[in-house]
Amino acid sequence: MNSKSLTRGEVMEQKEVAPSHFEMRLRLPLSFTDPLPGQFVMIQSAGHKEPLLARPLSVYGFSRLAEHSVLELLYRIAGEGTALLSRLRPGDPLTVLGPLGTGFSPPRGMKRALFIAGGVGVAPLTYLLSRVIAGVDPWQGLSNVFYLGAKTADLLPGLDRLAQGCDLRICTDDGSRGTRGLVTDLLAEEIAGYAPRETTVFACGPGPMIRSLGGLLADRSFVCQVSLEERMACGLGACLGCAIAIRNGQGAPTYQRVCKDGPVFQLQLIVDARPAGA
Repeated sequence: MNSKSLTRGEVMEQKEVAPSHFEMRLRLPLSFTDPLPGQFVMIQSAGHKEPLLARPLSVYGFSRLAEHSVLELLYRIAGEGTALLSRLRPGDPLTVLGPLGTGFSPPRGMKRALFIAGGVGVAPLTYLLSRVIAGVDPWQGLSNVFYLGAKTADLLPGLDRLAQGCDLRICTDDGSRGTRGLVTDLLAEEIAGYAPRETTVFACGPGPMIRSLGGLLADRSFVCQVSLEERMACGLGACLGCAIAIRNGQGAPTYQRVCKDGPVFQLQLIVDARPAGA
């Protein structure tokens, strides 16, 4: 369920944690709704009124202190809007719309969670993992294996948050850290070691990774929830700019909005979740 609330906050801290990758901590009022793992916010500098400068960012972390809430975001510079965000400094005002979208659903009767992340797709899965590690209801009781992929070791932000509480498997395209190759290639080598009846999969990453994962799991009965990375203009479902094809109950394609109906979907329902020819 969406909890739409436009909130004014300010930057507490901003730092570049990898080339063109930034971690931002925001001070928000205590009235800000606790985000669910997988939800996102639309964030905009309070000094800019143009709505197209608002950017959707997944929740990376959230906590409450005595007098305010702290929202953490991890993002990569991908255009003008995120470049503007990267130049903000402590004390600069921001407006935050959210939390928005549907989050991950807790698995029922599962013993293990597999996390599959590529690039900044690590952000929502890190927040989800923090809930699992902390045993926050209804996420307690899962063992965790985290597969993290990036082009190179320099583009692996947030490893300190993953160092404890999970079995971390790192892949880099160039072999500069961990296993050389794609994260889904390593998963393909190890997938036979996981029992579908007791393992659930959570994933977030670029389109090619999601399609590769879809092909890998196509003939396996794993429950897999995917947070999709799509361009969003409004975050509320009004503009239809982020619509994607989803199979309905009869298996026919229908269109749903990533920002309103997602961003989390069941992998097997995403029409474009398989590589070409699969």
